[in-house]
Amino acid sequence: MSVPILINGNNLSTAWCDTLQTIVENSGNEITPLILTLSGFEEDRKIKEELNKDLSISNLDSIEIVSETIFPQSLYNYSGYDGQRLFETYLNDVLPRIKKIDIRNSSGTYFERLIAFGETKKNQLNIIIDSLREDSKIKRRSKSQAAIFDPNKDHKNGVFQSFPCLQHVTFYKSETGGLIINSFYAIQYLYQRAYGNWLGLINLGKFIGNETGLELERFNCFVGVEKLDHLTKAQAKVLLSKMKA
Repeated sequence: MSVPILINGNNLSTAWCDTLQTIVENSGNEITPLILTLSGFEEDRKIKEELNKDLSISNLDSIEIVSETIFPQSLYNYSGYDGQRLFETYLNDVLPRIKKIDIRNSSGTYFERLIAFGETKKNQLNIIIDSLREDSKIKRRSKSQAAIFDPNKDHKNGVFQSFPCLQHVTFYKSETGGLIINSFYAIQYLYQRAYGNWLGLINLGKFIGNETGLELERFNCFVGVEKLDHLTKAQAKVLLSKMKA
């Protein structure tokens, strides 16, 4: 589908289902582009369990594993909700192990790019947090953005490149005093990645909100190509029926 599709909701799980249903009901296996916007971040346990079960059968990463590549929520909990401790523990202890265990992380992780970008290892989240705090001396909105794609590392000539699909993240304080997070994907795989990606970005938004005293108000995601991967439409229909049972 080359007509822009808008998914507007307040539940992450049902928004994912709506996206899958849209592809199933139309011709082709892609939405180009997809615009997702959520003003609520609840999840449906049944939908999440069924997707995780299906991903496991397909030998693919769980929703939680995918989401933690963007924001390591479990480590944040373990760090006592201390942002600086989270950064230090991730870079010094967790990241080396992640790269050693899984070759897919040889080019880094999304969270690494957010807190140690480029040759200077710039912590972009610290800059964003500082710009959004009430006592910040410089409140320029353009400071509150983070790059993921690094041309020096990521412009390669390989046939297949899975990282990074997420390109850019921005934050801003709304007129009502809430926090908005925006994200851009060049391409995203709906079945194996989208739910986990969106959950990770929502958790990232909540983290920034916690560090700045703001409440996450809305999550927006623009996807250039949302692709149905690994599943045929017949298999997608079966999965949807299980989730809605």
